[in-house]
Amino acid sequence: MRALTTVPVLLAVLLAIPAVLTAAAPAAQSAGSRLHITAGGTPNHPRVYSGGGKHVRGIDVDADWVVVEGFTLDRPSAPGVEIRGDHVTLRDTTITAPQGGDGDGIRFFGDYIAIQHNTISRTSNRGGAHADCMQTFSSDSPPSNHVRIEGNRCEKIDNMCLMAEGPNDGEGDGKGHTTDFLIKDNFCETLVASQTLMFEDVQRATITGNTFAAGPDHAIGLAIHSTGARVEGNRVDPSIPCEVGIDDSSREGYSGPEPGCDP
Repeated sequence: MRALTTVPVLLAVLLAIPAVLTAAAPAAQSAGSRLHITAGGTPNHPRVYSGGGKHVRGIDVDADWVVVEGFTLDRPSAPGVEIRGDHVTLRDTTITAPQGGDGDGIRFFGDYIAIQHNTISRTSNRGGAHADCMQTFSSDSPPSNHVRIEGNRCEKIDNMCLMAEGPNDGEGDGKGHTTDFLIKDNFCETLVASQTLMFEDVQRATITGNTFAAGPDHAIGLAIHSTGARVEGNRVDPSIPCEVGIDDSSREGYSGPEPGCDP
């Protein structure tokens, strides 16, 4: 298959979207089709694709300096949204019951990606899928760095709220690194998987202010040299016996609650 602390100033600056944006770019595809975005913007003028609630069958982003906002995806082909690019923001979009493939709501690959204030629900493991709310990996795909995942709702998710795998996790291509994730103020409801967030070979993840709802054996898994993680200020449902599971290779630089289980 493929926490409340001050966010480092550098990360906040690098992820900020400039105040001056291009005029909203029209979504030319008709309702019911998959939106394929290939035209990006510039650092001072990101290109904005604003849906205004428009229904589409999925979204593919293959461009840099793009903002995608306000779309509705009902039973899209999975992944509902796939991002391949740098400086891409996805926000205020609803993804419900992705169909087919591995059943994921969002997949992302690239640097300086922001996923904010979206609602993803009803991913299903039927048919042998591993249906995550969000996933990234690095196997013939670029590693992801400087990622901000904030204020999203992952509801009724069979698998994980986030599965993040770096290039050196044993299944990746060994090229580059996956680093610098901020996971903040999200609601995560995992129904089947053993953990809500899983990091393998992902360095410097900050996990803060999230709500982990009932379901998994533990909320956070850190494995395969997922070093430098910082965990603080999360709300963990009493039914979840362990907040943080960690292996020996990931303990370097860890800051947070005493790990209570394996990842």
